[in-house]
Amino acid sequence: MPQFIHRTFVALLVFCLSGLSWAQEGNAIDRASSLIKTLLMESQAAGISVSVGVKGQIVWSEGFGYADVEQRVPVRPAKTLFRVGSVAKPLTTVAIGQLYEQGRLDLDAPIQRYVPTFPAKRGQVTTRLLAGHLAGIRHYRCDEFLSQKNYSTVLSGLTIFQQDTLLFPPGTKFSYSSYGWNLISAVVEGASGQTFLDYMDEHVFSVIDMNHTVADHVDSVIVNRGRYYQIRDGALLNAPPVNNSYKWAGGGFLSTSEDLIRFGFAHLNETLLKHQTIQLLWTSQKTSAGEKTGYGIGWAIGKDNSGRSWVGHGGGSVGGTTFFRVYPEAQAVVVIISNMSNLRYGDLPEKIAGLFVAE
Repeated sequence: MPQFIHRTFVALLVFCLSGLSWAQEGNAIDRASSLIKTLLMESQAAGISVSVGVKGQIVWSEGFGYADVEQRVPVRPAKTLFRVGSVAKPLTTVAIGQLYEQGRLDLDAPIQRYVPTFPAKRGQVTTRLLAGHLAGIRHYRCDEFLSQKNYSTVLSGLTIFQQDTLLFPPGTKFSYSSYGWNLISAVVEGASGQTFLDYMDEHVFSVIDMNHTVADHVDSVIVNRGRYYQIRDGALLNAPPVNNSYKWAGGGFLSTSEDLIRFGFAHLNETLLKHQTIQLLWTSQKTSAGEKTGYGIGWAIGKDNSGRSWVGHGGGSVGGTTFFRVYPEAQAVVVIISNMSNLRYGDLPEKIAGLFVAE
């Protein structure tokens, strides 16, 4: 299909689905595309993939730049696999929610019920507290984020931090921790009787045709996996090699922008979880003093500059920066992914959302 006809068709589809006036909608795709092209040029980014979904349909999906600069392989939103970083956390919440619905996981039980080898701490660590960054488990230290060591099992990855004391009594403070989510992956294994990655493949990704979402195994051939880049001293360079096998649930998955749109839709149409469970995940937790954290179970919660309520997550990886946001009231999902470390999107994602999401 010629590009002009294709873009015209998409614009008409968006107009029909979004509820915006034609005057508002007519230039939305061109304006959004122009914003991304400007970011690509000003940041010297290698590649960016953007997808927007409204009311069950992908209404704009476009790739910019290169998945592989050296080989001049272009970004393709339906095919190019990026590191999505901490967007792995909302992916993992589906496993938590499903096991909770089945009565196989008590969110408030000591995690030793499911991971008996994890040392007891001063204070009770639970899945609910881990999933809300309230358990006191530490985050990365020093160069741990750049680990190149391979961990063959989820339990072996826990050895990085499991002997450390808690930062504070569980429940008393919010402190972001990807390692807490590594422990959650072990909870999923204990509650389900399956390895974490097998569970995610069978009960999450395959159910909603997320056929391009996989674990970032560095020793495997993964078709359409992009290369990873960084900017240093103004020059585009290859990102350093890392092995994310220690943190699948905390930040170890690859995905496409269109797969993440499907994931957002699966929550809006309640394909994977019941309505009550989704609301539980999307409700801010509180500290023991009653202070809301702005974070539920694996999902950040807030309002954008236009007052629109959203749930979602950001993701920062070595060679990857991800923006993933769901607007429940508008039934919309916005995803932006790059194969760049520390790419600063600023308010661009909200500008793009504003072009497609009705007030």
